[in-house]
Amino acid sequence: MASLTIDFFHDVVCCWCFNISSRMHDLAAEFDLDIRHRTFVLQASRTEMAARWGGPEQARDTILGHWSVCRQVSDQPELVDIDAMRAAPFDYPHGMTAALACKAAEQLSGQAAHWDMFDRLQRAHLTEARNVADPATVLHAARDLGFESAAFADVFEDPKTLRAVDADWQHARALQVRSIPTLTVRETGFRLVNGPRDDLASQLRAAFRLVS
Repeated sequence: MASLTIDFFHDVVCCWCFNISSRMHDLAAEFDLDIRHRTFVLQASRTEMAARWGGPEQARDTILGHWSVCRQVSDQPELVDIDAMRAAPFDYPHGMTAALACKAAEQLSGQAAHWDMFDRLQRAHLTEARNVADPATVLHAARDLGFESAAFADVFEDPKTLRAVDADWQHARALQVRSIPTLTVRETGFRLVNGPRDDLASQLRAAFRLVS
């Protein structure tokens, strides 16, 4: 069976991306998928958060309502700690800092490292209620993953890493990606419909039949 390449557009602060990431880990192993990670930052700053949600408390209340729905259909609901994030002493974070960390990991060690960083920061966000908009949080995650602190910080702060995040955004626009998570099969141009693991597996089997 030939491999399929899947472009996975995601944002660390997206709870639905958390559900899909765990399922895609399992499916990548079963189907020999080549997962290519693409950052897709929903809001890139506190200003954009305010413009989108109207204020910090409105943002927290609305987004945690989304978390509640997401947790109900998660394969790992115990890892989505709504109460902890509700009590967190910081505004609900934007996704740009975490996106830069994911692209820095990718530039240092490839796509697998991007995924490792994405998953580690999602745990920090959803399970540990840490502020993933704070560079200190992402640098701590980098140390957890075995990156040398100074080397990682250099790449994280390099302007070309921001350009890499922007390149992912431009690629998303070219494909008319408007929401996340989005999973696009390069060989067919089709998008997987997000859902339970078995539904995703059925769609992948159909994609393989088209390219075989």
